[in-house]
Amino acid sequence: MKKVFLFAAIACLSLSSLFAQNTFKGVITYALTSTGETEFKIPDEVATAELKVFDSKVLTSSQIFLMNYGGMASNILVDGRKQFICMDLSQIFMYLSANDVELDYKGSSKILVSDELSQTEIDSLTIPVTEGFYIQYVDGETKTIAGKTAKKAILHAFDEEGEDHQTIFWYSDEIGPEVNPIFNGIKGVALEYSMQLGEGREITLTATDIKSGKVKEVDMLLPSGYESITEEQFSALFKQIREEMEYLQE
Repeated sequence: MKKVFLFAAIACLSLSSLFAQNTFKGVITYALTSTGETEFKIPDEVATAELKVFDSKVLTSSQIFLMNYGGMASNILVDGRKQFICMDLSQIFMYLSANDVELDYKGSSKILVSDELSQTEIDSLTIPVTEGFYIQYVDGETKTIAGKTAKKAILHAFDEEGEDHQTIFWYSDEIGPEVNPIFNGIKGVALEYSMQLGEGREITLTATDIKSGKVKEVDMLLPSGYESITEEQFSALFKQIREEMEYLQE
């Protein structure tokens, strides 16, 4: 399940016994700000974000965390090593149907994509490489964010030319799951990180409030009406959609 979206790469160290003890239940609120040399206005719909946390479960519907899915995802749930993504492909299906394209997939346009990391995948993704990506955990560097002690990690992501694009994460491994693909596989939850957008523009996502309580396990349920498929099934579907879209746009 290796994927490099720069901010959707899954990688972490395995500390199963430690993370089984995380019992935080609450809501984390984030603010997105322009922090580069070239300042620009952050759209209101992504200026704030929220995570619900219940022990090793994390749920979000905030657009800033869904941006890597091209507007198709509405919710993401991380439950331990498992991830569930609600995706609505109805507009794409209607466009393809109107152009007489018949997909191999015959199920609902509202799908629930599920995947689970193996121990081998988790362990291997922390090995330093010169292509792909890995996460380097930095010992001894911390700072306080929203009242919590955050540790430092560096995401190393390599482009096709082999250039290392580094992103610094400040994270808490005392909150959330063992593996968190919402934050590139960082342990627990990220409390702050920045993204370079080019031409002097940069955005930074920072936790502004961490409020414990008021979250129950029932609050972590995904919406109904989605047909469940595996990551492999979705990959095959998405491959055909991409090929058909490219053909129609020629």
